[in-house]
Amino acid sequence: MMRMDCNNHRFWGLLLAFLTAAVWHPQIARSQLIVAHRGASHDAPENTLAAFRSAWEEGADAIEGDFHLTRDGRIACIHDADTKRVTGDAVDWKVTNTTWDQLRTLDVGRWKGETFAGEKIPSLAEVLQVVPPGKKFYLEIKGGPEWVEPIAQVVSAGPLKPEQIVIIAFNAETVARVRDRLPDIKTCWLVGYKKDETTGEWKPGLDEILATLGRIRAHGLSTQANAEVVDEAFVRRLRAAGYEFHVWTVDEPDLARRFRDLGADSITTNRPAFIREVLGP
Repeated sequence: MMRMDCNNHRFWGLLLAFLTAAVWHPQIARSQLIVAHRGASHDAPENTLAAFRSAWEEGADAIEGDFHLTRDGRIACIHDADTKRVTGDAVDWKVTNTTWDQLRTLDVGRWKGETFAGEKIPSLAEVLQVVPPGKKFYLEIKGGPEWVEPIAQVVSAGPLKPEQIVIIAFNAETVARVRDRLPDIKTCWLVGYKKDETTGEWKPGLDEILATLGRIRAHGLSTQANAEVVDEAFVRRLRAAGYEFHVWTVDEPDLARRFRDLGADSITTNRPAFIREVLGP
């Protein structure tokens, strides 16, 4: 009888260990969405319809795009605050000081190659139209809370279901405003890190991150892929607090595998087909 009891204890102990692994070991528990950063921007000019269509062709689960407000209140898909880089240094206009019609005269494809000559800066409404059913769209607002209302109007009038959209921003107050204005749409706070040269600590720390996530009522964290900061303990605390865990921008195989093994909900990459192949189905 004593031997049977000991075996029973061993059995239940092994079962508990297995169940714990199933909860925390991401290869068992979860798979990752592959998010095309500014579209398939390794192969096509970033934040253009060509890049977004290429992302779907490469098997991305979602696209990510960046949005600025123009002088006349239109929402333009462009990452930088000016047009210098995406026009191959040909035109240096500040987006917020430029009208939509002026922006549409620019060629933002030729810098990537003659194949893309003539690509234009798309509007938010145009980008919404190229997201297929069942796919997702990560919409990054590059400005403050005052930009939320015009963006919300376009999103609300667009063809996508709320569950297809995730709104992200580095500005915490922008995320908070989105939560009030678009309560049915998920939000993530974007966080990058800087190292304190005196203390050697990375800022912001996890305590500050969790406090901000709680204050702005975000659904999750979209974190820079900094392997020195984001480790298993970091993810455990984030998950224990009830938040989603997304990571950007990952183009290297070893880094992609690391964040897969940490259980990221999504991995944002410039190379969706390549990273999908690295991680498997």
